[in-house]
Amino acid sequence: MDTFEPGTTPDINFKIEVLNQAKYSIIVPVFNRPQEVDELLGSLLQQTFKNFEIIIVEDGSTNRCDQIVDQFRDKLRIEYFFKPNSGPGPSRNAGFSIAKGNFFVVFDSDCIIPSTYFEAVEKSLEENNYDAWGGPDRAHEDFSIVQRAMGYTMSSVLTTGGIRGGKKRLGWFQPRSFNMGISRKVFEQTKGFAFDRFAEDIEFSIRMKNAGFHIGLIPDAYVYHKRRTNFSQFYKQVFNFGRGRVLVGRKHPQEIKLTHWFPSLFVMGVAAVPFMLIFNPLLFKIGALSILLYLILLLIHSLSVNKNLAVAFFSVPAAIVQLSGYGLGFLSEKLKSYTP
Repeated sequence: MDTFEPGTTPDINFKIEVLNQAKYSIIVPVFNRPQEVDELLGSLLQQTFKNFEIIIVEDGSTNRCDQIVDQFRDKLRIEYFFKPNSGPGPSRNAGFSIAKGNFFVVFDSDCIIPSTYFEAVEKSLEENNYDAWGGPDRAHEDFSIVQRAMGYTMSSVLTTGGIRGGKKRLGWFQPRSFNMGISRKVFEQTKGFAFDRFAEDIEFSIRMKNAGFHIGLIPDAYVYHKRRTNFSQFYKQVFNFGRGRVLVGRKHPQEIKLTHWFPSLFVMGVAAVPFMLIFNPLLFKIGALSILLYLILLLIHSLSVNKNLAVAFFSVPAAIVQLSGYGLGFLSEKLKSYTP
């Protein structure tokens, strides 16, 4: 029971505000993607656990989503803020700075959130007392074939995606910004994202770990992540992922591992195969056969995971785009380190 000092009057408005305060503050940076925001908010409307607020941070868009947000104001606790363009990192920090919840949850605008997402988070936090967490991404059955193929390659153990949210992974788990949660204490101590863009989530995860925070994967707190809609957009995205890994390595040299070189080695190996035909035909056959077997293995594995032949077929070019884009981005940024 609440108690009060003699001669004082209870602040009823304060009590109501405390009771209504959201436990989770969802921060979503957005740039020229109003339709994605519409779908994201629609999915949040279906949550079985509803003690959250939503903060949409419009990062200097010319195609704004404020009218979309207005359609949900009577259904969700939602705030909308417009700011000059500065990238997703500072935009998330801007959302953190005004958030009222005890925990801050970051989603990308191209995510759709399953209705039981916060139920899964609640259960896991009660059991594990995480300071920060992340969850996997999946491809929704309504996504296009190409989107589902790209989703597969970004989470497959046969590419560099196997560490992104599977139950079995290499090394410690690094939450990614498409699906990341942190406590208020984490933000107050770390000050949030340090990079504007390009692997800003990886760098943030490293600093959280170095600060001694308890970080974990919540497998059931997954999201449906659309990613890009075609291979050209996907290439640009993964190219920047490769660049970002090198930027992280400059600040945290110990975090560049052999696995991060794999896409670059793949690119260099494929580029070397035609020259093998000139200098060593036997080596050419071995190299070409190795690449072919790898791609066949990708197709078979994708088919076993997705149970869809079309998705499996497009997983092969998706993997090539992912590996070549990431590898070339990694190499291009790495070469800058040696440029006088």
